[in-house]
Amino acid sequence: MTTITLIEGDGIGPEICDATLRVLTAVGFEADWDVQPAGAAVLEAEGSPLPQRVLDSIAATGLALKGPVTTPVGTGFRSINVCLRQTFDLYANIRPCRSFPGLALPFSDVDVVIFRENTEDLYAGIEFAAGSADVAHLAELAGGKLPSEAAVSLKPITEAGSRRIVTAAFDYARDNGRHKVTAVHKANIMKETDGLFLRVAREVAAERDIAFDELIVDAACMKLVTAPSSFDVIVTENLYGDILSDLCAGLIGGLGLAAGANIGEAAAVFEAVHGSAPDIAGKGIANPTALILSAALMLRHVGEAGKAARIESAVARVIAEGRVLTADLTDNASAASTREYTDALVAAL
Repeated sequence: MTTITLIEGDGIGPEICDATLRVLTAVGFEADWDVQPAGAAVLEAEGSPLPQRVLDSIAATGLALKGPVTTPVGTGFRSINVCLRQTFDLYANIRPCRSFPGLALPFSDVDVVIFRENTEDLYAGIEFAAGSADVAHLAELAGGKLPSEAAVSLKPITEAGSRRIVTAAFDYARDNGRHKVTAVHKANIMKETDGLFLRVAREVAAERDIAFDELIVDAACMKLVTAPSSFDVIVTENLYGDILSDLCAGLIGGLGLAAGANIGEAAAVFEAVHGSAPDIAGKGIANPTALILSAALMLRHVGEAGKAARIESAVARVIAEGRVLTADLTDNASAASTREYTDALVAAL
């Protein structure tokens, strides 16, 4: 039996994790779940939101299913997600976005998979406080182009990091019958960092027999909201990938439907794209679909593609029927609770 680290998280995390485990049981998937609390409550009790025991568990299992964890804005501890990605070198963040028939949305033909480089770029966390000696030194190196009172973030982009994420995107396209890979960048302005990424993308594309094109990130945003069907697989840097994947989630009905996988050579962590939604925690109204679809990605990762396809079909069927939907998916005043929606998925299975 597969042993999997389970991080329920905080906010709505425990609720949607419970729903996800019910669906996995219904589809016949059994696992030995190593439950590892993490997040804000753990910070208060153990002095860290991500204790070493959690990292040790993932190192041992190589596989984790993770609920959302609250990350303070502007203050407090750094993102647990970023820490996990860097600790285990989970370089590929894969976020599929596909339209669900039955939802009243501007587009019914969205089918995009985003490959986001997950360890470099501005999310590497190399920052310097305003007025620090480090900033003064950087200002000196910048020859007067940088005010010494500025706060500074550095953007590392490496050839090796760029090559492996672009290669992963092309490999996915080949293995899944995809027809085009689009590199998204801002090399017209950031000629060294994004320029390096784009150069590597072109080199990898030249070695493949899959169509390739490239778009500046602002143009990509515009095209996604006007002609999303023109995209197939997108490969991009860390920050752009974070923004574009949320944009794509908006095209299909919201973050409640957005699944995510973080893949490295030695470990993989599967999580919903959305946050912990503390404003609705404990109310029993959260949409568990994103984590359920993330679990389906996990099943494909461990060779259970048949069970993954059954879960994905059940989700699509319940949404298409439109009778039992959570509040974020319907204008119906009598929207379903988390449990009622999960009951419908289990019945569909």
